[in-house]
Amino acid sequence: MNSVQETRMPSTLDQAASAEELARQALYALLTRVLAKPMTQAEAQSLTPFLGSDSNFGQAATALRDALTAADAASLGEEYHNLFIGVGRGELLPFASYYLTGFLNEKPLAQLRRDMAQLGFERPAGVKEPEDHIAAICDIMSHLIEGTALGEFDIYDQDKFFAAHLRPWAGKFFADLESAKTADVYRHVGRVGKLFMEIEEQGFGMIARA
Repeated sequence: MNSVQETRMPSTLDQAASAEELARQALYALLTRVLAKPMTQAEAQSLTPFLGSDSNFGQAATALRDALTAADAASLGEEYHNLFIGVGRGELLPFASYYLTGFLNEKPLAQLRRDMAQLGFERPAGVKEPEDHIAAICDIMSHLIEGTALGEFDIYDQDKFFAAHLRPWAGKFFADLESAKTADVYRHVGRVGKLFMEIEEQGFGMIARA
């Protein structure tokens, strides 16, 4: 039998909170997609919910949408290759271990794997990159937000994961992406990601803790 709390009509405040959570989940999912593989012009549509604001974030989302609309698949693929793959290696190494220790496959990766196991996440079959790739971590955050809505996780799970695996380095990574020499459209991804990390840090900072 459903409880009263489960069946009551959502208030305006509930609806606003739900809309905010949906927006957060969608943005983490967007960052997952565009950092895991080359962007496509179709992602411009995914930015629609974030447009129309005069805030720094709204302007950054609009700039990314406009740059994507003017790009083509070949240039986006080449840009992604130069940034993250390269000949030998790309301009950026988007891994937590590298940003926090200067080396790949170090302690931050081991800590992430422990936390993933505790939360019930595992690396998908066929994925070769270490789990501390920025796209993979954004993907976990997306699922944590989605799972919170379903009652599988709560905001404190999100807070703890963000504090451990994004706050120490993701802002620096996105700033590096924004200023990377080979970045064109992706510099706008860097700007959006950097501002989003700042918003997330501020939001988690307002959580009441026991």
